[in-house]
Amino acid sequence: MIVSIYKMHTGEMNSANTISDNELIRRILNGEKDLYALIVRRYNQRLYRIAMSIIYDDAEAEDVMQTAYMNAYLNLAKFSFNASFSTWLTRIMINECLLRLKRRGRSVSLDDAALDVIMNDNVQIQELKTPINEVMNTELKTILDAAIRDLPEIYRSVFVMRELENMSVADTQECLGISENNVKVRLNRAKAMLKSSLSMFYDKEEIMHFQLKRCDRVVASVMEKILDRQELLA
Repeated sequence: MIVSIYKMHTGEMNSANTISDNELIRRILNGEKDLYALIVRRYNQRLYRIAMSIIYDDAEAEDVMQTAYMNAYLNLAKFSFNASFSTWLTRIMINECLLRLKRRGRSVSLDDAALDVIMNDNVQIQELKTPINEVMNTELKTILDAAIRDLPEIYRSVFVMRELENMSVADTQECLGISENNVKVRLNRAKAMLKSSLSMFYDKEEIMHFQLKRCDRVVASVMEKILDRQELLA
């Protein structure tokens, strides 16, 4: 049952996490629809962080995630197994974010060729390091969160994808539709901005933690929609 999937115990989830994306997708397409809950849980943190980096509205970020999951589910048969599912899903979510911003009358340019000229000095930002006990400080995390939020959107999205989600340059480039050089330039620029505004250090493991309750809520909502859809088609 769906409930048993999205309320798995830690041991069961660890075992399920050994199943590759492609294997899960094949099984979902072959009728094991409840396994989609594993996909949702696997990518909740990544999608939430990236959605927040673009639209920075907590409630809308969660709604965008659910829409993206449903759009991916409805188009799952179109997924090419030669591609990266995580990149495909992330791109769907980013497109939904941009659509929401357009409806608000705002626009976000994910292609900024002028940066190549503006940042042509190739400024190198040294890696920021900090003792873990400093990072764990609540006040510091609050300041860091605010600093990331205040980054311009084109820099914030790259920073979140590369530094918080550990996405590769190639995946970030593909998701945002920009050049490899722009990914690197924007990341360096984001780090420079953070270094300038904070005069302190950040740690990517402690910023913007995704709450477990939110994760469960998104999984439950997406799977209920899928179940409702199945019943309507029955």
